[in-house]
Amino acid sequence: MLLTPMTESTPMRSEMQRSGMTRRGLLAGVAAAALVGAAADPALALNTGQAKAMVDKLVAELNVMINSGKTASQLRGRFEQFFVTWADVPTIARSILGPDARSASAAQMRAYTAAFQGYMARKYGKRYLEFQGGEIVVQRAEKWKSHYQVHTTVKMRGRAPFSVIFRVSDRSGREKIFDMIIEGISLLKSEAVEVRALLDRNGGSIDKLTQALGKMG
Repeated sequence: MLLTPMTESTPMRSEMQRSGMTRRGLLAGVAAAALVGAAADPALALNTGQAKAMVDKLVAELNVMINSGKTASQLRGRFEQFFVTWADVPTIARSILGPDARSASAAQMRAYTAAFQGYMARKYGKRYLEFQGGEIVVQRAEKWKSHYQVHTTVKMRGRAPFSVIFRVSDRSGREKIFDMIIEGISLLKSEAVEVRALLDRNGGSIDKLTQALGKMG
């Protein structure tokens, strides 16, 4: 059976042309979106050198603060700004809260995250000041799962050096810390235990948890 060639004016041909152009346009759009998405996806941009450079800057700032001679109360605001600058606070706060974050409203999460931010700055600001007279030395960086981790050594007077690992991601749009491993213990996991226990003591109320965190640290 022979197929009769269709001319440009044949309705079926015109419809096929329109359909073909639509499909090509759609595919081109999808391809372009994929390329733009890939280029814009921060997770694809970070590398070992950038992760280490970021922690180099973080550690330099931290060394200045802990050896400034100022008290924890004097440095409170600076520690909180330090935490916001270098840590992926929303991701950390949500991860630590756990499954209850899914049932919280946007307003509750904003209030909880702000309270958590202040709590962490107060609590760890005091801890960092224990390093006065010492220093944190950046050693090396490496790929870890889909992220990176940067190994450092904390040197303190009268105590053996110990390890702190900073885990770095750029899924927030720039390089940020999302966990610290202090002498083998994950800050994320240890804080999750404490915060969720506090949530339980407050009857599972995120609002009451938020109020409690505002008074702690």
